[in-house]
Amino acid sequence: MLISNPDPWRSNLLIIAGSLRVEPGTREAYLSDCEQVIARARATAGCLDFLLAADPLEPGRIHVYERWESAEQLAAFRGSGPDDAQEVAILDADVQRYLIAGVEAP
Repeated sequence: MLISNPDPWRSNLLIIAGSLRVEPGTREAYLSDCEQVIARARATAGCLDFLLAADPLEPGRIHVYERWESAEQLAAFRGSGPDDAQEVAILDADVQRYLIAGVEAP
């Protein structure tokens, strides 16, 4: 069953997904420091979901998952995203932006 976008005139939904790598010994502190970023994102207009989560098998890997109503709302949040210390702690990132036109139930 196709679950359509509730407002057909609104631009496509966005998903930001991928992973970050930090030093394994610093991952829990990094995630703890990101709690304010996560809370800020979830409180931002247009944010449908926002999560940074530890990978259960790879000690330095953090999963990134975000859903946004529009590119404009995502851009407005990006100005209040990670601070410089969080940016410096990222050793590598593989995060992509996906434009979603429709959603189906699994």
